[in-house]
Amino acid sequence: MPSASWPSPSPSSCAIQLLKICLSSDKAPLSSSFAALNWNFKVFSSCLRTGTFGRVVLVRDRRTKSYYALKSMKIADVIRLKQEQHAHNEKEVLLELNHPFIVRLYWTHHDDRCLYMLLEYMPGGELFSFLRSKGKFNNNTGLFYSAEIVCAIEYMHTKDIVYRDLKPENILMDCEGHIKLTDFGFAKKLCVDRTWTLCGTPEYLAPEVIQGKGHGTAVDWWALGVLIFEMLSGHPPFFDDNPFGIYQKVLSGKLECPRHLDFYVKDLIKKLLMVDKTKRLGNLRNGAEDVKKHRWFKPVDWDVVPQRRLKPPIVPKVTHEGDTSNFDAYPDEKRRKDPPVSPKDLETFKNF
Repeated sequence: MPSASWPSPSPSSCAIQLLKICLSSDKAPLSSSFAALNWNFKVFSSCLRTGTFGRVVLVRDRRTKSYYALKSMKIADVIRLKQEQHAHNEKEVLLELNHPFIVRLYWTHHDDRCLYMLLEYMPGGELFSFLRSKGKFNNNTGLFYSAEIVCAIEYMHTKDIVYRDLKPENILMDCEGHIKLTDFGFAKKLCVDRTWTLCGTPEYLAPEVIQGKGHGTAVDWWALGVLIFEMLSGHPPFFDDNPFGIYQKVLSGKLECPRHLDFYVKDLIKKLLMVDKTKRLGNLRNGAEDVKKHRWFKPVDWDVVPQRRLKPPIVPKVTHEGDTSNFDAYPDEKRRKDPPVSPKDLETFKNF
């Protein structure tokens, strides 16, 4: 299920050139180990993720031997697809967030061709890969991932941030099997209680997004309902050959849960997938507390979840910190030197 926010391959030469630049410590809130000038990195050919206007590659700090994920986005394509605000939003949101289940942003930069974001590297790969391999998860496995995701959503909402792109492809795993949400291109800090941009993945869009009537943090609880359904069933609750067919099914509110699902999780899914957002669990008076107190989550000790003390049901096979074997292999694309963008276009990202 591709999302419109994720970039497609950009020339690795841009990344190599970037990593020779001297960094100044006031660029971003870096830890002491990152503050030194003249970072020297090794750029690996391994492409971790690709999309519409960029790519993510693995890099290694030659001095500390630590690994990171470098996301690069072509400025020309960002502007052509009118994604300027989403690029700025991703940076601003990630700099504000600090949570055990959300990927960390260490540094951003731009040259006259690309935008760059240096991110925490998660060698466990995407939850999507494990779900695809297994077909579907059992109840306890789905419960574990849902609990960690609930904590991340609750944290973002306390900061008035709506994520808007929850799906298996955007859930990364560390070497121990705990999750980290990534790809915040659709995330937004809400200055008012609603926003109107139509964005996200069709199968995960809430009814109010499709209707264009304005939406808020309730869309993340809808997406959680879709995710739980998909994890336990092997497919999303609303799917069709084309997006418009999906939208019609979402707006109809007709939901059929597989018979094998636990009684309590069926109840939770139905309450999360309420078309009327004023009746949707998570969007009621007690917010996330209503979700956490649902009967399906009764086995969960919520005090230990953010401490990463729950035992992960799946431990990825990771041989070393820079292992990329849990990510899909992408074919190398022919490198080409893109022309610099105009000074006017570059001005849009002067503070990136």
